[in-house]
Amino acid sequence: MIGCVSYLLAETSYDIPLAGNAYEIGGKGRRSAVSNQGAWISSSNPNKVRVYFKLFGNGNIQVKMKGEAREKAELQVTFAGKTKKISFSEVEKEVSLGSYVVKHAGHQYVELSAISGVVLITNLLVEGEATEQGMLYVNSSDYYYWGRRGPSCHLAFSVPTQEPVTYYYNEVLVPKGQDVRGSYFMAIGFGEGYFGIQVNSETERRILFSVWSPYQTDDPKSIPQDQRIVLNKKGEDVYTGEFGNEGSGGQSYLRYNWKSEVTYKFLLQGKPDGSGNTDYTAWFFDPEISSWRLIASFKRPKTDTYLRGFHSFLENFDPNQGYLTRQVFFKNQWVYDGSWKKVEAAKLTVDATYRAKQREDATGGVGKEGFFLKMGGFFDEIEMPNTVFKLENKSTAPTIDFNRLP
Repeated sequence: MIGCVSYLLAETSYDIPLAGNAYEIGGKGRRSAVSNQGAWISSSNPNKVRVYFKLFGNGNIQVKMKGEAREKAELQVTFAGKTKKISFSEVEKEVSLGSYVVKHAGHQYVELSAISGVVLITNLLVEGEATEQGMLYVNSSDYYYWGRRGPSCHLAFSVPTQEPVTYYYNEVLVPKGQDVRGSYFMAIGFGEGYFGIQVNSETERRILFSVWSPYQTDDPKSIPQDQRIVLNKKGEDVYTGEFGNEGSGGQSYLRYNWKSEVTYKFLLQGKPDGSGNTDYTAWFFDPEISSWRLIASFKRPKTDTYLRGFHSFLENFDPNQGYLTRQVFFKNQWVYDGSWKKVEAAKLTVDATYRAKQREDATGGVGKEGFFLKMGGFFDEIEMPNTVFKLENKSTAPTIDFNRLP
């Protein structure tokens, strides 16, 4: 099934590769029991491994696993409310995990741990009544990495003016417990870059602002000199450099221990410099000092535009954390075209992982704190992509003296 869409009907058996669908639960570092080979289940590792998939029906289901044992092993398997012990010898390549009854359609997981021995499990084989209406899981090797990260989702804001826009303003609130490692809560996206907050590790968080080069490449070293992003200025304690792998360009970040349940304000300026380039400048309002802080100002060559493409997004950049849910609120959006104009509508969009029907646990909408996005963790509630949400903005316009910004 490699390279095919996993959202299929008329299949009697499904072959689920662990390389794209398994997670070591509770792993602390970037290393994981899961790799492109599959998942190593070892009695020396107390963490369990879960294999996720979505069923569109219910009823009886049979589960087998494929792999190889280094020595005779005994595993504990939990699925559909039942726990069993399974033996796996060195000569076996396929072992039955038994029959189960799935009472409700939706996301499921098979949980595995080793009582003794070491086993490399490569695939789960599932079939039966519960699969007859189809399944959804990461079945393309092209999506093993992206599928384990989970589908990102976006809010494309409706800008209520036809005049040139020079400033975007947005506020971000991450609810308690939703600040999961690997999360990027992107407050202000625009046609040429992005600006928001990250959880980089258990001890480090960042305010990140990046601008893409007009030269299309994933290798920043290959960018011609006349198309490189130029640093105009940066704020105190801000790191600046280059980034690659998802396009390339100029990057800046401030290590800052932002907190959940606190609302943070973001401001971006974008305007042509009169010489065929555009300057982008990002500020973050630090509530601890009640003042705007400059993150950085970049010059993008061969670009002559005001701000365009106002959006926010939510993503997980750590593939070992894709089994965890994160949520964020974006509230009080404004654009400035000579005066502040309020934003009151946003359209939900999703990434290629979702569109390729590898995963669909990404959604958005309107909540008590404003527009929201939610992704990861294999939840079942979804909103159709391209849905437009409307929210009356009752807040007053930002009071900012542009001339006094750092």
